[in-house]
Amino acid sequence: MLLGAGAAGLAITLVGGFVLGAQHALAAYTVAVGAVLSASLSALVLTMCFHLVNAGWIATTRRQFENLASLAPVALLLLLPALLIDLVVTKGALWEWMNPELAKTDALIIAKAPYLNPVRLLIFFVFYLLLWGGVSYRLRALSLEQDRTGDRFLSLKARFLSAWALPLTALTIAFAGFDYFMSIQPHFFSTMWGVYIFAGGAGAAMAIVVLTFCVLQLFGRMQGLVTSEHYHDLGKLLFAFASCFWAYIAFSQYFLIWYSNIPEETFWMLERTTGEWKGTGIFLAVGHFAIPFFFLMPRTIKRKPLFIGIGASWVLFMHIIDYVWIVRPVLHHGGHAPTPASWWLDIAALVGVCGIFFGLYVLRVGSSALTPLRDPKLPEAMAHKNYV
Repeated sequence: MLLGAGAAGLAITLVGGFVLGAQHALAAYTVAVGAVLSASLSALVLTMCFHLVNAGWIATTRRQFENLASLAPVALLLLLPALLIDLVVTKGALWEWMNPELAKTDALIIAKAPYLNPVRLLIFFVFYLLLWGGVSYRLRALSLEQDRTGDRFLSLKARFLSAWALPLTALTIAFAGFDYFMSIQPHFFSTMWGVYIFAGGAGAAMAIVVLTFCVLQLFGRMQGLVTSEHYHDLGKLLFAFASCFWAYIAFSQYFLIWYSNIPEETFWMLERTTGEWKGTGIFLAVGHFAIPFFFLMPRTIKRKPLFIGIGASWVLFMHIIDYVWIVRPVLHHGGHAPTPASWWLDIAALVGVCGIFFGLYVLRVGSSALTPLRDPKLPEAMAHKNYV
C-alpha cells in the first residue's frame, strides 16, 4: 500500500512539474528526499555510536536502527533523478550553480567551480553511495549472522567497523549537506551546516524508531522486549536530539551569521526570517524546540507509548517543515511564500517519496527478526531499568 501510494504521489509530482513549474516540483521533491535521507544517515551514525559505547540497554531495539540505516543508499538514489533533471533538462532551476549563464558570469560561482561542478558531484555521489551502502549493509549483515550463529565476536567486528567508519560517515554527511542542500544557493556558506543536518536527522531517526515500536506493539509484537524502560530512554534521546541539540545548533548558526554580518551569509537568513517566510521561521523555532521540549520533558510522557508516539509524530512533522524552510524560499527569494492553492504539489511529492521510502522500510522490518535474537547483551537489555 505504501509503495502504491508512493508511485501515485511521484506520478502526480511529475504532472505538477508541468502544471506549476519544474522548479516547484524539484523543490518539493528535494524537501521530501532531504527529510528521509538525513533520518536514515543519522540512524547509521546512532547505530555505530551504540556499538562504540558498548550499549547494553539498546540491544532489543537496535535492529530497527539498522533497518532504517540500511535505507540510506536508497534515499540517496531517490535524490539522483532531481540532480540529473536539473543538470540536464532544467539547467539550474533549483541548484543555481548548474545554470550555465550564472556559471559564466557570477564571480562567486566561478570561484567555487573547482568544487561545484558535475564531475566532482558525480564522483562524490558514487563515493557516498559505496560508503553508506557498504557500512550499513555490513553492520546489518553482522547482526543477522549473529542471529544464526550466536558468535559473540561478531559484536566486536561491528564495534571495530564502527570505530573507523563513524568519523568517515560523519564527514561525508557534512559534505553531502554542502553538495545537495547548501549549494542550492551557492553564495551561502555555513561551517555549522553539517552538524545542523545531523541534528535534525537524529531527532527524526529517533522518532521513526519510536513509532515503529508503537505500531509493532499495537499488533502484539515485541511485548516484554520493548518496555516502558526502553521507551523512557528512547524518549530521552528523542528529547535531546529533536529539541535541545537541534535548537542549540540552529541558534548557534543564526547567532554566528548575525554577529559576523557577512553578506554571503546574511542574505540566506534574511530570506527566511523576514517577509512572508518570517511566520514559518517562528513556527519552526516554536514547533521544533519549545513544543517538544515541554511535551517530552515529563517522565510519564516518555514511558507511555501513546504519548511518546504523539511526540514522535510531531517531531517528524517539524523535521519536514525544517526542510521546507531550507529549500523552498529559493523559489521566492524572500518574496511571496507558497499559497495553499499550490500545496497539493508539495503534498504529492512528500507522499511519493515517503511512500516509497517507508514502504521499503516496512519490507525491511518484516524481512528479519524484530530484535537481535542471540546478541550477548540481550539479557541485559530485557532486564533494563531506569532509576532516574
